[in-house]
Amino acid sequence: MATPNEIPVAETIDNGNPEASEKKTRILTLGTSDDQEFEVPESAAVLSVTIKHILEDGCELRKIPLPVVDGRTLTRIIGYLTKHSDGGVSEEEKRNFDEEFVARAEMSVLFDVVLAANYLDIKDLMDLVCQEIADRMQNKSVKWVRKTFCIENDFTPEEEKKIKEEHPWAWKDVESDEEEKKIKEEYPWAWKDVESDDDD
Repeated sequence: MATPNEIPVAETIDNGNPEASEKKTRILTLGTSDDQEFEVPESAAVLSVTIKHILEDGCELRKIPLPVVDGRTLTRIIGYLTKHSDGGVSEEEKRNFDEEFVARAEMSVLFDVVLAANYLDIKDLMDLVCQEIADRMQNKSVKWVRKTFCIENDFTPEEEKKIKEEHPWAWKDVESDEEEKKIKEEYPWAWKDVESDDDD
């Protein structure tokens, strides 16, 4: 099991398959926004539609620049692409990898990954991370959502009260502040970079 800061990075596994090895012989260099460079097998990189189109357009670049993706985020994404491009990995192994990929990630990491996946056009990765974010939002209070997504509260107390009275169902299963506090104490790593309610 990876630690909170160790989102799993897959290793390339050829399993003695000559065809798989041949497909992975071409290595691409990707450049990040913080001037890091990463070498990636083409078979993994082309799961990104953005990179695939760059190659299809005949661009022979020594380095493919990714100006909105930093090194930390690209490291995680390369792990995902490597695992999912490997023909020797079963679907069950991929599902297990995906579960671990998101389960121990801090919210700030998930945000960075989903933005990068959107830029790189990796639909399955976007779906995976967005679903995890949605799951974490379930039954959370409005205050929690505002803090997590840096949304400014532009309602007056009177307006908020009126909304709750008009739509009581929306607050039916929302966790109380005490429940949220307990969850944060049990899983502190998930809120490492999220402001607390005490910051108001």
